[in-house]
Formats: sequence, C-alpha cells, structure tokens
Amino acid sequence: MAKETTAAPPDSTPHQGERCHTGNQLCMPEDSRKRAARRLAIARGHLESIRLSLEKDDVYCVDVLRQIKAVQGALDGAATVILRGHLEAHVATAATRGDEKERVDELMEVLKYV
Repeated sequence: MAKETTAAPPDSTPHQGERCHTGNQLCMPEDSRKRAARRLAIARGHLESIRLSLEKDDVYCVDVLRQIKAVQGALDGAATVILRGHLEAHVATAATRGDEKERVDELMEVLKYV
C-alpha cells in the first residue's frame, strides 16, 4: 500500500495588493484595523455621552451639538483610515492585477457616500 502524504495547506493569508476581498474577508492591515477601531470607540464614547446628557434637565443645546460634531469627526477619521487602506491595498495595485476598471467603478460608488 502506498504511503499517503498530506501537503501543508496553502497560505490563505492575502499579501498586500492581492485580491483578498473575496467572500466575507476584510482585507485591511492590522494597524489600520486598530486605528479605525480606536476612532470608532471614541465615537461610541461621545455618542453615549450625548445620550446620557439628554436625560438631564439642564443640558445645554450647544454642548450637545459639540458632542455630535465630535462623533462625526471620529467617524470621518475612521472612514479616512479605511479608505487609505483600500487605496493602498487595492487601487494602487489594480494595474498589476488587471482589475483597474472594477476598482475605479468600486471607488466611484464609495465616493458617493464620503
């Protein structure tokens, strides 16, 4: 009987510039994930502060508006981090992969919301 060998599974970790956004996998450098998560945590804290302040009788409208602006700023910061990661990992390398049109179309769609 022939001895059965098993090959090690191929490395499924995408490298920068490879098409790693197939399926449900989010392709983003770990540093970008951490920075985006940090900004979202800041937004969450500000949002909770707004919610709690609205339960008080003496809340000042301008203070609430400032906090809302802080939440918007934190969300914008997170979006910027994620967009930069996408540009570096996918758009800047599209010509090498041959999917320039798809990445440009995708980016034009995303920019509608930015």
